[in-house]
Amino acid sequence: MKSDLPKVLQPFLGKPLIAHVLDNIEKAGISEIFVIVGYRGELVIDAIGGRAVPVWQREQLGTGHAVMQAEEALAGFNGRIVIACGDVPLIRPETFRSLVQETEEDGVKAAVLTMVLDNPHGYGRVVKDGAGRFERIVEEKDADPEEKKIREVNSGTYVFDKQFLFEGLKRVDTNNAQGEYYLPDALQYIRTSGYTVKTLLMKDPIEGSGINTPEELLRLEEYCRSTSRG
Repeated sequence: MKSDLPKVLQPFLGKPLIAHVLDNIEKAGISEIFVIVGYRGELVIDAIGGRAVPVWQREQLGTGHAVMQAEEALAGFNGRIVIACGDVPLIRPETFRSLVQETEEDGVKAAVLTMVLDNPHGYGRVVKDGAGRFERIVEEKDADPEEKKIREVNSGTYVFDKQFLFEGLKRVDTNNAQGEYYLPDALQYIRTSGYTVKTLLMKDPIEGSGINTPEELLRLEEYCRSTSRG
């Protein structure tokens, strides 16, 4: 982001990116919130105040590793866990609620929020079987030419059954192009255990827009102001 400020604290429509995410999560009715903090985490902790419990990720070893840091904090909890990105500010409360509802069917242990992009470059592709059932998510750097043609991508937003989340993460390795622990790889454990992973497609991919550069932040702000979404 060409800034020393943590990305989730970059100003967006008058407040930090992460404040928008917390607003929408709270409005969705999710009462117990944890925020994984790393780079300059003290600033993030100050910014979130008492809205969420901070959990430190001392080394940045991937999304799966980040979520693993919360296992101890969630030791007394049993149920479903919503995982959201601190740099994706526009996912609506009703979308979070709909994603949770996808996991209420018998045998469903996780759900992934997806979107279809004209240019999916950089995003994890959602691979499905011939019947349209979820198979796996493959990251851009690990995708073969055919997989790169897939336009349905992972928004980085999930609901997991807690037991299957952490059991799956214990089986994730770093055998990939980035040498990281990928959170989506935990979904493989659910499928190989005989359970189902559902997908929920957002109608408007703008809702799932993430911020990675100052230019993307500016474009999304301009879009929100022009459409009164801000």
